[in-house]
Amino acid sequence: MLEATPLKAFSDNYIWLVHSPRQPRDVAVVDPGDARPVIEALEQQHLALQTILVTHHHADHVGGVAELRQRYGVPVIGPGAETIPERSRGVAGGEQVSLPELGLDLDVLDIPGHTRGHIAFYGHGALFCGDTLFSAGCGRLFEGTPTQMQHSLATLRDLPGETRVYCGHEYTLNNLRFALTVEPDNGAAREYMETAKTLRSGNQPTLPSTLSLEIAVNPFLRWDEPTVQKSAERRAGCSLDNPVEVFATIRRWKDGFN
Repeated sequence: MLEATPLKAFSDNYIWLVHSPRQPRDVAVVDPGDARPVIEALEQQHLALQTILVTHHHADHVGGVAELRQRYGVPVIGPGAETIPERSRGVAGGEQVSLPELGLDLDVLDIPGHTRGHIAFYGHGALFCGDTLFSAGCGRLFEGTPTQMQHSLATLRDLPGETRVYCGHEYTLNNLRFALTVEPDNGAAREYMETAKTLRSGNQPTLPSTLSLEIAVNPFLRWDEPTVQKSAERRAGCSLDNPVEVFATIRRWKDGFN
């Protein structure tokens, strides 16, 4: 099993430090929006950075890439369809990223919607999905379409339920508030809200989540649940005929949710 620990950045970002199963001193880093917390962790824990992985081009995910690349001389692997600073290899869905120094092989998944070229890295029971899937939520549609995003989320929903979900932000409490607005009687979401409140009150991350938990609580993975469909139809004021329409309605609703 792959082990990853969060490094906090900015107000709510997580940079993921991925440890080698065979030599925990060797690490990769996912979406380093800021170099400082990565450098501090490497120096304080006597770790050796081997690779930088990037899911999409937004500044809060790539802002530290150039400094880390120049300081440590490691490869930068990210989406080939987006402009990534210092990228040494561009990848797309269907490819595999081999990290021999860490003893890890990760599959690349195309998951556009938040951005047009967004990718995820999946393997060893872990999913690094950037800003496409959040715990109890999903990313805004800055560049993609509802059809793209719903298809991307369906791709992730089909992964094994025990998959651990490592996303890019600590948005869980607010996302659960919205999830319970969509499905007020979702007992799993209510239970998760209490767990998340306890974690956050202790300044602990709610992540990683698991895919099985997300399928139970996340309205953006539950477009085919009758309770979510009915809630979306009440919001839209009309019947909704397919999963994309349900998803798009819920996503627009969340965009204006406070």
